[in-house]
Amino acid sequence: MTAAPRTRVQRRPVHGVLLLDKPLGLSSNQALQKVKWLLRAEKAGHTGTLDPLASGVLPLCFGAATKFSALHLDADKRYHATLQLGVRTRTGDREGEVLACRPVPPLSAALLEAVRQRFLGRILQLPPMHSALKKEGRALYEYARAGVEVERTPRAVRIHELILSLAPAEQAPTAIEMIVFCSKGTYIRTLGEDIGEALGCGGHLSALRRVATGPFDQHQCVTLEQLEAMDEPARLACLRPPEVLLADHLPITLPAEEAGRFLSGMRRRGPWPDADRVAVFGEQPRALLGTAHVRAGELIPGRLLSPIELKQMLHLT
Repeated sequence: MTAAPRTRVQRRPVHGVLLLDKPLGLSSNQALQKVKWLLRAEKAGHTGTLDPLASGVLPLCFGAATKFSALHLDADKRYHATLQLGVRTRTGDREGEVLACRPVPPLSAALLEAVRQRFLGRILQLPPMHSALKKEGRALYEYARAGVEVERTPRAVRIHELILSLAPAEQAPTAIEMIVFCSKGTYIRTLGEDIGEALGCGGHLSALRRVATGPFDQHQCVTLEQLEAMDEPARLACLRPPEVLLADHLPITLPAEEAGRFLSGMRRRGPWPDADRVAVFGEQPRALLGTAHVRAGELIPGRLLSPIELKQMLHLT
């Protein structure tokens, strides 16, 4: 019996940011490809990976928004995690081979507070072998899967806030709940392992959820299941404009004639203060033109939308 031919998806220009609540078990790229297919989008990217064994906030960028996705890589993140004590695994999570088991000492509020203080502020972390960080063009997890341990350099990260509390005994009698607000590049699995070592018993993460990244939190997100249940207009309505990625940028609005020159890459002069991060808009109709920086009253273009992207976005709105 001949199989029915697969229906080819007709792609289209889609511009904006979709805040996805990524489910467990999918890589960031797998989640992106599913949403890209649901939107029939031509161009897509994400703003940094979230582990398959982690759920939570994953901003996805489409069309013009992909030009600004890298800006979000620097965003601070907030996580909720469960640290299972007494068991150390090869990957630092529940999926890894068990390497060692040790008794868990009596856990008191005073002990947790003493350990918490050790991990606040600027700390050094050794990137885990099971991570996407690259060495000589290959991800560390590729070396790990081949059984190869490579030399890594500790990296400085910052823990802005850390809350440690005992998990309910009926759920996990030897587990700690962690709330972490941290800088980019922080490995929560490594932080959990280091806290377990500081408690003298080791540990691994049994659950991990990203609840916020930059200005976006979990309450703003949509799930894959919700998207799948929507019709196409409803899915498109979930998109936020690309400028949501530029919330920390100084907004400057240019009149039509100046906007056209700026969009062609020309510098403009005006009474603006020096600024490293600027979001530039056209006045009528109001629309994002791109990013820039200001030096000595001169507006210097950065990443710009193309005229085609601008027309498509104005048409869509």
